[in-house]
Amino acid sequence: MCATVGALSGCAGPLSIVEPAGPAANTIATLWWVMLAGATAIFVLVTVLLALGFRSKEAAGDEKRQERSWIIGLGLLFPSTVLLALLGYGLWVGERLLPRDGPDLVQVQAEGRRWEWIFGYGDLPAVRTLNVLHIPAGRPVDVAITTSDVIHSFWVPRLAGKLDAIPGHVNVLRIEASQPGTYEGRSAEYSGVGYDHHGFTVIAHDAAGWQNFLESGR
Repeated sequence: MCATVGALSGCAGPLSIVEPAGPAANTIATLWWVMLAGATAIFVLVTVLLALGFRSKEAAGDEKRQERSWIIGLGLLFPSTVLLALLGYGLWVGERLLPRDGPDLVQVQAEGRRWEWIFGYGDLPAVRTLNVLHIPAGRPVDVAITTSDVIHSFWVPRLAGKLDAIPGHVNVLRIEASQPGTYEGRSAEYSGVGYDHHGFTVIAHDAAGWQNFLESGR
């Protein structure tokens, strides 16, 4: 656990999943830490059981009794309980991340293509931006994601999880930036030579900046 935390100290940066900048990303980061804690607990238990297996032999009766206790109680019941708890928590988190209607909801469109992203805006049907998505900070944004060629994957690690862009289909991802700023995004899907440079930028504006963007688009 300590080694993992130490390694993650070098994971800071514009694409860091452990530095969330929005409610969706924060929920996902919390889920990651909870799952890491559960996996660590199971790993420690299995290591202890393995170490105990090298102890000196007990009397036959005591050995059989301890085998039942350790194998059934700790070898089966404990991991099953932890995994079921993690599954339940994961399902609860996934339900919370589903996009829902709200009074401050902003809707945008993202169309992936090799090797760029075209963004459209529900309030500004004539406006398109290339590789730069403008959103308001502090408001939920539903991104309708599709593609004009192969499968891509829309991912802004500090704002939300990732979602595939599939030809002929529209997937909707809820993102939100808690504070104004610039956030890096990537297409996290292998889709041919050049995919590793298939990135984009999300600019989250404060209220005045978002209003200026809307006015300039009109």
